[in-house]
Amino acid sequence: MRCPFCAHDNSQVKDSRPTEDNSAIRRRRQCESCGARFTTFERVQLREVTVVKSGDRRQPFDRTKLEQSVTLACRKRSVEPERIAQLVSGIQRQVETSGESEVASSRIGEMVMEGLKQLDSVAYIRFASVYRDFSEARDFEEFASSVQDAAAEKPRGRS
Repeated sequence: MRCPFCAHDNSQVKDSRPTEDNSAIRRRRQCESCGARFTTFERVQLREVTVVKSGDRRQPFDRTKLEQSVTLACRKRSVEPERIAQLVSGIQRQVETSGESEVASSRIGEMVMEGLKQLDSVAYIRFASVYRDFSEARDFEEFASSVQDAAAEKPRGRS
């Protein structure tokens, strides 16, 4: 593994352990050249998936990009990082096990929205505002009203 500090090609694994949701292995490494320590993650990748974006542009599926989008939507909310990682892992698993080598970015966006709807309503609205390209305050208002109406219709558990 290449050192992110000095670009030396060799590093030594000092510690390995599974992540909290057992979806990856976290490794602490030390560069053999400069001695710097850094962390890497090893995840299972079932298949190479290409994301088809608008205008028929194609690019490889990038878990990091997905994780950054979800994290940004959840910023300053009381959503634990483990729950974000679980959501991202679940979406990645769905994409990789779909049997398709290509998936539309709109399908991934819908998966994210469905996951955020369960996780945090504010994060859901934030993500939707970018994903659905809200252009006016009225767009926010209408969407937030629909979220609020859906929440009011949910049956509440008895205390």
